[in-house]
Amino acid sequence: MRVLVTGAAGSLGQVVVAGLLDAGHDVVGLDRAPAPTGWTVPWHTADCADPDDVAAVFAEQAAGGAPLEAVVHLAGNPGEGSLADSLTSHTVTTAALLEAMLVHRVDRIVYASSNHAVGGTPHASWSPADPLPVTTPPRPDTYYGVAKVAAEAVLQLFADRHGVHAVACRIGSFLEEPTTERHLATWLSPGDCVRMVLAALTVPAPGFATLYGVSANTRGWWDLAPGRALGFEPVDDAETYAAGVAPRAEDEVEDARVGGPFATEDFWRPAF
Repeated sequence: MRVLVTGAAGSLGQVVVAGLLDAGHDVVGLDRAPAPTGWTVPWHTADCADPDDVAAVFAEQAAGGAPLEAVVHLAGNPGEGSLADSLTSHTVTTAALLEAMLVHRVDRIVYASSNHAVGGTPHASWSPADPLPVTTPPRPDTYYGVAKVAAEAVLQLFADRHGVHAVACRIGSFLEEPTTERHLATWLSPGDCVRMVLAALTVPAPGFATLYGVSANTRGWWDLAPGRALGFEPVDDAETYAAGVAPRAEDEVEDARVGGPFATEDFWRPAF
C-alpha cells in the first residue's frame, strides 16, 4: 500500500515511516520541514493547512504513476496554542486531506487524535477494572483538545457522507519510555504505535472508528477493547520502567483529570 504520512519529519512521524517501510508498505512523506538527512522516500515539503498544497501533492503522485492509496495524518502542533491556530493545525489540515482523498478516490485515513479530546473528564472513576470507554462524551481540556474533537467530527462526517474509512487514534503519551507516574498508565511505546497504525490501515472496512493509542500497561485505565477489535494488540508495558519513575509533587494534580497536565491552569490561554 502506498501511504502518505503527514508530519513525517517529526518524532512520531519518523517512527511510523520506519515501521511502515519495515512492514513492506511504500511511504510518501509530507512535512513543512525537509526530509531528514539520509532519507530516500519520496518527499513533499508542503503545508497540510493549505488545501492547494495538499491537492498538488495528490495530483503530483498520480501524475507520476504512483497514486496514493491511504493517508496517515500525524501533522500538527503537539502543544497548546490559540483556538484559531489549533483549529487550523488539526481540523483544517484534516479537512484538506479528506477533500483531496475524495478527488483521488483514496478511502482510508488513520488520524493521530489525542486523549485530550476527553482530557477534561475526571479521572477518579476510571481504573484498570473499569476503564475509560471510547464512547466517553467529548470533554476537551485545551484548544488543542477542542481541535482534536473537531477533527474527529470531520472524519465522522466524511465517513457518513462519502464512505471514507477513518480510524481516530486517541494517543496517550507517545514516548521512548515513561518518566512520570501518569505515563505508567498512558504510555504508548514506539513499537505499539507502529502496531496501532498498521492495524488501523489494514482492518477491513472500519467506517469511522475510535481507539485509544495506549500500550498494554499494568496500571492503564483506558479501554483497549475497541483497538483490539480493530486488530491493535499492544504488547509493551510501562511497568517495566516503574522502578525508575520517582514520585513528584505534581502527580496528584495531574492525576485529577484524564488530560493530566493539559487539564491544569498552566495550559489556560486566551482564545485569540
